[in-house]
Amino acid sequence: LGKPIEREYSLMDLLKRPGVDYASLAELSERGAFVGDGAVASQVEIQAKYQGYVERQHEEIARQERYETMALPRGLDYQNVRGLSIEVQQKLNQHKPETIGQASRISGMTPAAISLLLVHLKRGLGASERSAA
Repeated sequence: LGKPIEREYSLMDLLKRPGVDYASLAELSERGAFVGDGAVASQVEIQAKYQGYVERQHEEIARQERYETMALPRGLDYQNVRGLSIEVQQKLNQHKPETIGQASRISGMTPAAISLLLVHLKRGLGASERSAA
């Protein structure tokens, strides 16, 4: 497999490495923990290699679900949100999203703009707009 292993790894951890496949590990292993069925071997390898990506997607889904319940104050003056471009301010004023989730789906909204809105809300800078509505 190339270079020597410097510490103890599980077989699943080794399988996650680029250039390591199920068949190579089966040849090297003395554990007898390998299945001869090619379909099962393929599924194990896929699960190992893509586990991190799948976990990140689950985290992204959870984040988007939280955004759907994060209300933007009525009457929020987007000019008071530091760092928002004029274009983004105009889009937000035009669409008047009720939640961060709705704002994130506006064409042209960037992840950076959503982050700025989140920071604005967390700092409580929307409080004056909230009481004004």
